[in-house]
Amino acid sequence: MNECISSLLLPEALGLDGETLAAFYQPIIAMDTRRIMGYEVLGRAVKGDSVRSLGPFFCNDQIAEEDHILVDRLLREQAFSKLTLMEEQPMLFINLKPSWIYRYEKDGELYTLFLLDKYGIDPKRIVIEITEECFHGSMERLRTVVDLYRERGCLIAIDDVGSGFSSTDRIAHIQPNLLKIDIHMIKKSATHDGYFGVLRSFSDLADQIGASLLVEGVETREDLARSIQAGARYVQGFMFARAEPEFRKPDCFAAVIEAELEQHLLHYVGSERYWQRQSEQLAEQLVGLLQEAEYPEDKDEWIEELLPELYAHCMRVYLCNDVGIQLSSNFCRESDQAWRREVQYRGANWSWRPYFVPNLVQLNENRRVIVSRAYTDLDSHAWIRTVSVLVAPGLILFMDLKDTKGGAQGL
Repeated sequence: MNECISSLLLPEALGLDGETLAAFYQPIIAMDTRRIMGYEVLGRAVKGDSVRSLGPFFCNDQIAEEDHILVDRLLREQAFSKLTLMEEQPMLFINLKPSWIYRYEKDGELYTLFLLDKYGIDPKRIVIEITEECFHGSMERLRTVVDLYRERGCLIAIDDVGSGFSSTDRIAHIQPNLLKIDIHMIKKSATHDGYFGVLRSFSDLADQIGASLLVEGVETREDLARSIQAGARYVQGFMFARAEPEFRKPDCFAAVIEAELEQHLLHYVGSERYWQRQSEQLAEQLVGLLQEAEYPEDKDEWIEELLPELYAHCMRVYLCNDVGIQLSSNFCRESDQAWRREVQYRGANWSWRPYFVPNLVQLNENRRVIVSRAYTDLDSHAWIRTVSVLVAPGLILFMDLKDTKGGAQGL
């Protein structure tokens, strides 16, 4: 197959009217280098200045799979051929429909690997991007084919993370190098805490499986800012460029990325320093008060003496020992600023919480206070931070404080 293929062999469903097929390339920018690290290869039909996407063609399940593959191979070879002309070769993201794996089982051929050999391309420059929301085939068979690409050195990406296809069990099964998130989830996270929580879970998931986040569809500076907050290592979208027939200079977007990273750091560091100062002041005040007080057997009396000293945005306070057992009731602030006592929490064991052991290890005479990152409270669903204070040897006071900007900077 080559780019000079006869138009007689192309499927009628393409509806070509004097158009030619061409591989176009949308840049993907890396945060760490601020440079274009690669391009997603996309199909276009071109006639003069007119360019139309082949997306509808590839998404039409009424078109024979053989026709999809025929056109895809043509575009893929164009892209590989172009890559060999570059002195500094970017990475190429090649879309792969999972349903095409059965072609391999039938023909025993992976065309991308054939092209790697034909053009002498380093497999590490190729990212196999697994697309398609609705795939009901065998995950074991898909993993077998994916592993063939991986064994040759190609990277693996899963597209549309959060959609029906890319559920967490499939992500775990395939173990991709990149998770690709659509900007729609980023946009929804700006105004909907539920989406923000899901988005942060993907950031945590990527960390746990050794993958990087790529956010696609970035159109505005706000989109870029949210992508950075989400922990995206890579971004792509119309803010930078549409798919184009030529590669760009690698550093052409460096200034934009640099400026946004600087703003993010300035805002994030300022916020964290504010919380650290507030918490240290509160801890110093509380430790002083408690050192002057006697330690009653009933720790609720102890906490009740502290309540008038707490910040107005403190919504919950309780006391635990250093093995995680809660010694006091929960004291929760009502909407009218009165405090409600919840005795049923006495004796609860919180050592299973992910933050407990790390905090326990770090708290000591030299570091009496630790502030968590922002997260959503189980009961109120408000954004909060937990301040842990070592108020006496073996006694840790936990305070949950509202963070009204948690959704904007909690990642």
